[in-house]
This record gives sequence, C-alpha cells and structure tokens, in this order.
Amino acid sequence: MDSQARIINSMQTASAELGIEQRTSDQIRNIIGLGLEQAIMVLYPELSASENTKLANCYRHHFFDANALASPLFPGAIELLQELHSKDYSLAVATGKGRRSLTEALEENNLAHFFHSTRCAEETASKPNPLMLQEIMQELDFSAEQTVMIGDSEYDLEMANNAKVASIAVSFGVHGKSRLLQYKPLTCIDSLSKLSQFI
Repeated sequence: MDSQARIINSMQTASAELGIEQRTSDQIRNIIGLGLEQAIMVLYPELSASENTKLANCYRHHFFDANALASPLFPGAIELLQELHSKDYSLAVATGKGRRSLTEALEENNLAHFFHSTRCAEETASKPNPLMLQEIMQELDFSAEQTVMIGDSEYDLEMANNAKVASIAVSFGVHGKSRLLQYKPLTCIDSLSKLSQFI
C-alpha cells in the first residue's frame, strides 16, 4: 500500500498546526517504517517527551480524521496475496503503523483474511529491532530459516538482518534500490509481478 503522500501530508500539517519547524517531504519519507514516536524522535530530536506525544496525537488526528488523501494498493498486490494464499504460504504483517491504521487499511481493502499474524510498532519494539519479527515467527511456529521478510525500507531489511532472516527488497516503495542493497537482500525487485516470479 502506498501511504507515503498521506503520511507526509499529515506530518507537515500537524507540525504546522503546532508551530513546529517544517520537515521536507524527503526527510519525512526517510522515517517511514519506524513507529510514530521513534519517527518523531528522528525528525525532531529536540522535542521533549510531552511535545513528542502532542505531535504524535496531532499527526494521528490528521492521518485518520482530517486527510482525504488515498493510500492505494500497489498494482498487483491483491493478485499476489491471492496467489501466495492459494499456495498455503503463511503470511504476516510487521509494520510501523499503529493498530488502528493497520486495521482500517486491511478492512477497507478486504485483506485481513490473507494474514495469519500482524504486529504493529506500538505493540512491541519498533524496527529495526528484531522483536516484532521474532514474535511473529514464534506465534506461527516458524524458524528464521523458514522465514523471509519483504520490505521497501532499510528498516525492514535491517530488522530482517537483526533477526537472522532472509529478505527481499522492493524498490518501488519508500527507499531506493542502492540504499536497500546495502542490507544484502536475496534480490531487489521493481514490481509485484517480479516478486511473484522470484518466490
């Protein structure tokens, strides 16, 4: 799902509303994948804990209640999920999104039934800490050798490395190919049809 525009707009609107110095689209894009509080710490290390919380709450308001920007599925996403599901892959989501954001995204796109497990940053440690991935593997009873992390950010791939899990990079999301390749993924693909072929 491509939620970049909505995330960037929500963060810039929230910071403007609170009178906090603006961050550029590229700066905000850089923190996509982290949990919200950790992302704000990267963007605004000078903020106090209470100021961080205030910005996070304002961001959530704009992301959920005051933002008309869509978060469309990437082309081929549903077809890929249907294919993997039909072949009995166990699918999971490890995301920097909050639980409300993930639940709404899955329900709006009728995707929840594809996934056997989901973890959000607010429920565990944020990427690139491996705990989120380790909890999923434990819940589904899979070893690191039986698992692959598919991600579009360096935080996804670094989390996989930290969990001793193989990874596949996708270059059409948050971070570019050269940045992703630094984390030694099995491959880096530029479309979901190529991802299907590789798997």
